[in-house]
Amino acid sequence: MTASQPLKDDVLAELAKSYNVAQFISFGPHDAAVRHHELRAPLPADVSLEDSLGFLLHLSPSKTINIRSFSVDQQSGNPFHYGIASASCAATIIRDLAGAGFFTIANETIDVDDGGVSGVAAGGIVEFAPGDTPRAVEKPGIARLPLEIGFEVLKTIYRFQIAFGDLIDTRLEFSLHPLRCGTRNEHAIVWESSEYVAGQLQSAISWPNRFSRFLGDKAFGLIVADALGHNVPSTTVISRNVAPFSFGARTQSGEWWTRTAPPEPVPGKYTTTLGWVDPFDLLQREDESGCNLASVLAQEGVDSQFSGATRPGEGDAPDVVEGVAGRGDEFMLGQHVPTTLPQCVVEDVRNVTADLRKQLGPVRIEWAHDGTKVWVLQMHRADVTTKHPVRMTGTAEPDSWVTYETAAGLETLRDLLDAASDAHQGIEVVGEFGLTSHVGELLAKASVPVRVRAAGMGVDCL
Repeated sequence: MTASQPLKDDVLAELAKSYNVAQFISFGPHDAAVRHHELRAPLPADVSLEDSLGFLLHLSPSKTINIRSFSVDQQSGNPFHYGIASASCAATIIRDLAGAGFFTIANETIDVDDGGVSGVAAGGIVEFAPGDTPRAVEKPGIARLPLEIGFEVLKTIYRFQIAFGDLIDTRLEFSLHPLRCGTRNEHAIVWESSEYVAGQLQSAISWPNRFSRFLGDKAFGLIVADALGHNVPSTTVISRNVAPFSFGARTQSGEWWTRTAPPEPVPGKYTTTLGWVDPFDLLQREDESGCNLASVLAQEGVDSQFSGATRPGEGDAPDVVEGVAGRGDEFMLGQHVPTTLPQCVVEDVRNVTADLRKQLGPVRIEWAHDGTKVWVLQMHRADVTTKHPVRMTGTAEPDSWVTYETAAGLETLRDLLDAASDAHQGIEVVGEFGLTSHVGELLAKASVPVRVRAAGMGVDCL
């Protein structure tokens, strides 16, 4: 170990001079002697190992502690013990680790299921997840955002300042909490900071991820679009998991839409309605289990001259933009077919999606144009487009074809798709619909063969 690689508890003690850290006591190898301690009350002198750990347990709001271990040669990836409630049990663990040559850090357990997040910032990006420690970055489903965008999103959601100062230029392990905690009784905890020499990291924002499911996919997409500087109508999110928060810009319409946000997109299944409805009654009616809807959104309406949706173009082709004059809710439900849009509107929408693609990769948006600018009403990650707008899945001919008439509505289509999958049938669609509507989206994701026939016409070869 060199002078540039101080021991982990030395770093933590130095961090505690300027930042909020979890209350801790560290111990040396072999004899488990106290090396450092940072607590909200003075540690009594000349106490036993058991008594010092009992004092830390007393100061911990959760009444449990964690034990981390490290050595001079290996400061990461060593035994970790979580949520220990007994001082004698903790003392046994520390003595065993000390006997094996490990340094240890005992710290207050901070509730990772409190609605906050934990993660790592390094190389110009920040990765995080709810319900986990900073080790979440070692697991699938991590949220990953550019550093400034990521902390702006988190600051908007949690509504407290996130100030890590010069630590932003290091590899920083942190957590954020709705209830204040740690040595300074603040919302942000610093767990570790170390030199980061790998350079700037480049990675597209991607989802679904654990955090987008936690908020609701619709809420996550909109807050990212807002953080990237696009026009998002004023939106308040009433979430199951975090306190209500708001973002976006006033449209001055004074009308509000109530939207629901499942963990992942389920096109057209849950309520979207003009006007405010009781969110508690809505959640009870549409999600008795508490698992299908992550949040309810109140979004200000747009005085739209045109509205619609997009899907990514194939290859380098521009995005497909479809819509109708006025409001687009019935178009999205497949009740109205797309109309010819003014080219200036199409270009305005494509400029928005082209900019989003640079940061996010392929996305699809629902949009409204007020005659001056484009408003992003929804944004979701788009599946990679295939050769045909509505794909023909599989090569085998189905046993039979079942007809779906677009006038029958979304729920009929959803039921037919489920039944067709079980019966090895294909879906023949009769009637017109927008490829970017929820009808088009369900058909594009169908696990059964699909063919489209306009009303009164023959089968369209896709």
